[in-house]
Amino acid sequence: MALQERADDGAARRLSAEPDWIYLLTEIYELYRNSGAGGSTKIRSHQRAVREAIRRVQAAAPSLRFPEPAAKPVTAHLRRAFDRGRLTHMAPLVRAIENVSGRLAWLHGYDRMPRGLAERYAFAEFTGPSGPVETREIILGLVLFAPGCTYPAHAHDGITESYYVLSGTVSENDDGVYAPGSMIFNPPGRMHRITVGARDPALLVYAWAGSQERLAGQKMTFSRKPRAG
Repeated sequence: MALQERADDGAARRLSAEPDWIYLLTEIYELYRNSGAGGSTKIRSHQRAVREAIRRVQAAAPSLRFPEPAAKPVTAHLRRAFDRGRLTHMAPLVRAIENVSGRLAWLHGYDRMPRGLAERYAFAEFTGPSGPVETREIILGLVLFAPGCTYPAHAHDGITESYYVLSGTVSENDDGVYAPGSMIFNPPGRMHRITVGARDPALLVYAWAGSQERLAGQKMTFSRKPRAG
């Protein structure tokens, strides 16, 4: 489905009437159920919290709202990211995302961005206070980086964040390389900077977990690492 396809007009539909979105949430649920935690109790607790939030969303069958689909410069790399993702064991989730991709609004989310980043990065929400699946339980979404992108250091106040790599390779804070299937975990307040391999775009699915107040009021800002002492 093309990114330029217009959203359906008319009355809002509920999640229970949109199989593609049900399957997408189910695939994300299974990802957080079947992926290992590497022995980390914090990661295991976060995975459980994401699953429980998804179950609450599914049980509530909330309304869906579809904004006008919107592309960004970086979405020129989306087809390549999907093609590469379908060659990995993340393919079921990649295909589920492809099935709703024509109804996504790609955003930047910042009032100010470093020069050049607007052409190399964008995200789209699936669920959340501003997502097509309207909920305050959890924010789930997709982020796309162009090859060679550097996403500057930032942190999230009161939000526990995780990414799963769907295609491409990334590094966070230069601490190793994450390939498809890898999870990146950021507890609240942790400064993190993402760099992307030079050959292919990187596509990641993410979850933000926290209180409803934190999720509704979270502002995206870049910040410098605090000075010691």
